[in-house]
Amino acid sequence: MPSPTHADRSAAQPPDPGVVDALISQARQLRTRVDAVLRDSVAVAEDPRLRWQRALCDLAVHQLDDLGAHLGQLREGFDPDIPEEDLLPDAPPRTRVPDAAAVSVPGRAGSAEWDLLTDAVTWSDELYRIFGRDPADGPLTLDELPSWLFAEDQHLLTEMVTGCLVDGRPIDGEFRIVRADGSVRTVHMVGEPVLGAEGGTESMWAVLRDVSDLRRSQRTLRETRDSLERRRRIARTEHRLAVELQEAVLPPWRGSLRFPQDGGPTTLDLAAHYLPSSTSALIGGDWYDALQLTDGSSLLTVGDLTGHGVAATSGMAMLLGALRGMAVAGLQPGPLMGRLNELLDTSPQPALGSALCCRYEPRTRTLHWSQAGHPAPLLFRGGAGRVLDPPEGVLLGATSGAQYGQADEQLAAGDLLLLHTDGLVPRRTPDGGADRLLSLAPRFARARSAQDCVRLLAEEFGSPEREDDACVLVARIA
Repeated sequence: MPSPTHADRSAAQPPDPGVVDALISQARQLRTRVDAVLRDSVAVAEDPRLRWQRALCDLAVHQLDDLGAHLGQLREGFDPDIPEEDLLPDAPPRTRVPDAAAVSVPGRAGSAEWDLLTDAVTWSDELYRIFGRDPADGPLTLDELPSWLFAEDQHLLTEMVTGCLVDGRPIDGEFRIVRADGSVRTVHMVGEPVLGAEGGTESMWAVLRDVSDLRRSQRTLRETRDSLERRRRIARTEHRLAVELQEAVLPPWRGSLRFPQDGGPTTLDLAAHYLPSSTSALIGGDWYDALQLTDGSSLLTVGDLTGHGVAATSGMAMLLGALRGMAVAGLQPGPLMGRLNELLDTSPQPALGSALCCRYEPRTRTLHWSQAGHPAPLLFRGGAGRVLDPPEGVLLGATSGAQYGQADEQLAAGDLLLLHTDGLVPRRTPDGGADRLLSLAPRFARARSAQDCVRLLAEEFGSPEREDDACVLVARIA
């Protein structure tokens, strides 16, 4: 583009065409690679992060198109056939104004020159296409141009043109035009005054570029970024609420808990622990609980409600509250599971849950237990372990009127019970992780307390790569 002060302009050396060609080739290769990423991406309406990623690719494609167009304009703008004398420093400035057709970039930009001395107007073919105007109708004068603009944008054009013609300032701004077919395009205009030999403004030369697609991509990117940030804020809030609800519902005791019998010696040495997943965002509906009942027996339970977040933790809170209430009321594990199934089956928010409910009678050292689609307890005795044979029981909420069996197990002093949710051992373990847990029997035998056993489990399974959260409850029989 010519400078408003033309001295020394013609002495500038043109770029090496070979270098420009190499840059164009690199830009095309990069454009192809970005386009491949765009094709491979899947825009899922429900996922603002994927929409944001696709918007970034769209924006990159438009910007690379612009880069290629500008480089093409740079290459075509140098005409080796211009006579050498026209490139001398004292040559008239009008001979150094690029021809309008030479700077035309198909589909992207066009050029115009408004001559103040003759009132002549020159438009490139591309500028007619940008405005949707028939070349037979001729170019728009500076007086006619504002009528094509949005009313609120007309003053922007007036200020730019006045500043250019009166004060010699370069033009750089955007405005929206309404074409004859009613479509709206956003046009970016850059230009400069062309000065005569005596320094006066003789014409105004400008390049106008249709940036509608680019601005649309930028707007989409901005909207998807804002949507993603809103989702992140909501997710952080929900995560905090889920953590607070979980902490409020799970038993407040930490370390070992000991249940005495009728104020006498300890009958149960208990310890439990919650193991979070590798991503703290996955707060699930896992629970553990131990409660000494009024008849001297003890309630031991673990379970897992499907889902994550506030919905899962609030459903877990409801289920655990109901379980505690029915246990205090005297229901045995089998009938209790049936009632929990009815509760989930009639809940306005459908959910599935697995649960393990045990009632321990210290006077006879008898364990009564029932399960609903849940891993059975593991019993460790004398340095060896085994999985208890589970009674019949389907997932809670899976079917109406389900019946749940109840099993009895005679325990002995020194026995150790391990109750856990299914997220404790990695899902890819073929046998559900039972063998890996049973292999800990010798180490459990050497442990001095239930808390030591829980620490051992946390060290063994509490790795940073955990796929899901889990709960463990260990009970040693006195």
